[in-house]
Amino acid sequence: MDCGGAPAKYSEPLVTWARTMWRCTVAIVKRTEEHTFKVLPRHWVVERTFGWLNRYRRLSRDYERQAETGETRVYVAMIRLMLARLAKP
Repeated sequence: MDCGGAPAKYSEPLVTWARTMWRCTVAIVKRTEEHTFKVLPRHWVVERTFGWLNRYRRLSRDYERQAETGETRVYVAMIRLMLARLAKP
């Protein structure tokens, strides 16, 4: 079972703890370059989509009791967004 990635400075204690607690492996991410800023490709798409979804009042908080209702609200919000973009001249 893969538990995701971790920074290199936590490598040894985290790997042994995850192996004993959850019996899973942790991928350690090591830097290849000195501390330089790079924009991750297509990472902004997810943040932009969450920003669009937070404009809808029912999606700004978790008001729904059932997960299916919340999922349906996300579908309705995205359909409204797509229809508004298609209607623009």
